[in-house]
Amino acid sequence: MEHVRISTIGFTKTSAEDFFGRLLKAGVKKVVDVRLHNTSQLAGFAKADDLAYFLKKIGGISYTHQPLLAPTDVILKAFKRDNGDWSRYEGQFLALMTERKIESRLSPEMLDGACLLCSEDTPHHCHRRLVCEYLNDHWGGRLRVQHL
Repeated sequence: MEHVRISTIGFTKTSAEDFFGRLLKAGVKKVVDVRLHNTSQLAGFAKADDLAYFLKKIGGISYTHQPLLAPTDVILKAFKRDNGDWSRYEGQFLALMTERKIESRLSPEMLDGACLLCSEDTPHHCHRRLVCEYLNDHWGGRLRVQHL
């Protein structure tokens, strides 16, 4: 069984210099944006069009938006309404990934050298970690995940 290298990163609470430096140091080949909304003005340097430009110019890194790996508006709004009840959010998001059958719509090879991007600064309470764990469970542990 060949392993696939994947990483995750968040852009809040970091500078552009630190963010892009971590991607370059990790040897990331492509950034897969797993945010539902990737055009918010609050995203600063991580606004979709700007980010794609910076990634290409700074490190020759490709960019793609993959809403298949994002929670729905309903799940996001419920999380905010429920004052950040992580266990409830986690259960709803895991059920959504199961319903979407993401493990059969993607392949490990598609994610080799990729970095999943979301806004949260750490992976602990972020859906990007849940995506990696879910896929690893369904793909027999092939993913070697590094949280940047």
